[in-house]
Amino acid sequence: MNTAFILILSIPIIEIYLFIKVGSKLGAFITISLTFLTAVFGLTYAKYQGFNTLRSALSQLVKNEVPIFEIISGATLAFAALLLIIPGFATDFIGVLFLLPFTRKLIIQSISKKYKTKTYKNEKDFIEGEFKDMDEK
Repeated sequence: MNTAFILILSIPIIEIYLFIKVGSKLGAFITISLTFLTAVFGLTYAKYQGFNTLRSALSQLVKNEVPIFEIISGATLAFAALLLIIPGFATDFIGVLFLLPFTRKLIIQSISKKYKTKTYKNEKDFIEGEFKDMDEK
């Protein structure tokens, strides 16, 4: 089966299971309150981290550097905010992992190692070729 299809089916099942378990221990009102509280806290913290990432990206642009890590970090923060909006404890946990700078950096590094392009030792930093000045005859 397709991995996305399995994820689409398994995430709601896990969330419902966790709602039942937490609700039976803490009660329905506290469970619902925790869901809203994590969403509000997570979105507030995501906004704060997003502004920090934007500030860092702007400082790199001033230095004429490409802010690649900040772009990826911003996308990760947007995904974390989406996970925190979705009600549930498992998605909130994963969203908080993406929000924290230390774990976000580890996740981005592990994914980038997987897709990193290989460089060869025999590559040169220049292209050989010939030219002809068309103005001189």
